[in-house]
Amino acid sequence: MNRTSQGAPDTPPSADDRPSLSEDRYRRGTRRTGAEPLAASWEPAGRDRPRRRRGVKGLIAGYGWRIYAIPVLLVLTALVVLDTAAPSTPVDGGSATDPGSGTSASGTSSGPPEATEKPPVDIDLKNFPTAQLPDGPKFSEQGAGTWAVVPGGTQQAGAGGKLYRYAVAIEDGVEPSDYNGDREAFARTVDGILADPRSWIGTGQVAMQRVEGGPVDFTVSLTTTGTTHAMCGYQIQFESSCWHELSKRVIINTARWVRGGKVYGSDLAAYRTYAVNHEVGHVLKNPHEGCKENGKAAPVMMQQSFGVANDYVAQLNSVDASNRYAVEANGLVCTPNPFPVAPQ
Repeated sequence: MNRTSQGAPDTPPSADDRPSLSEDRYRRGTRRTGAEPLAASWEPAGRDRPRRRRGVKGLIAGYGWRIYAIPVLLVLTALVVLDTAAPSTPVDGGSATDPGSGTSASGTSSGPPEATEKPPVDIDLKNFPTAQLPDGPKFSEQGAGTWAVVPGGTQQAGAGGKLYRYAVAIEDGVEPSDYNGDREAFARTVDGILADPRSWIGTGQVAMQRVEGGPVDFTVSLTTTGTTHAMCGYQIQFESSCWHELSKRVIINTARWVRGGKVYGSDLAAYRTYAVNHEVGHVLKNPHEGCKENGKAAPVMMQQSFGVANDYVAQLNSVDASNRYAVEANGLVCTPNPFPVAPQ
């Protein structure tokens, strides 16, 4: 018995019986009958389509405006990644805070500070009691009343006028902390002040030289407050220094050397310069002066340890017979000034 399929004989059809390629069922897109074999289209795909462009023009033609958005999105994505990865740094050089530990890179805790700055407050030079001794470290209050000269000398400073020879000494009993434990450094400070061209040598009328041994015209002497009161008087009961003519000593009060003066604020070096120049000014026979012009630099011979307001200084001097008429109460107020010669 012969096997058949779909009622057709098993023998293959002859060439004449095969379907023509021109029949509709072999055309691309037409539906195939159940008896038709699977076959790929004989026509090449895209024969009727235009050839696809290659390169940038092809991408633009294929994707349109979207091709421009891709690089922009890539850049934005990179920026977001970098911003997320970088640590935040506070403005003004602060340290970045680690949110996980609650501490900064410098090891300090986050949150409100436990201590804050306290900048100096401007002093009312006219109405504030500027003669008061500023707060500060302890100072030597009572010495032996004898002095030890600091060895050493200098070259002459200044070329004109009379040469004044001087020595530097420290009272026995002054604690080393009052001069930072270095006697030679204290002497060098005095030397530097007197050799400054803004000091008295800048007038061209005097010269200065520290000498070791032999007679001197004066001795700059760091002295305890108790000895200072005994030698300078204490009618005005605020700390001050003085020129003690009998002993030829420029008495520099340890209280003022250590703490300075109110009108100079925290500028201790400027106050020390003033104190030396003021008392050496008395050696040169200069009396006390008052403020000459409102708002200008005070004369170095003004009692700036007490203040730079004429009314206030005059009030203090009213109890001291030797200075009662030194300053006129005329309302003038100057600014602190440590030098007798204006800078050139």
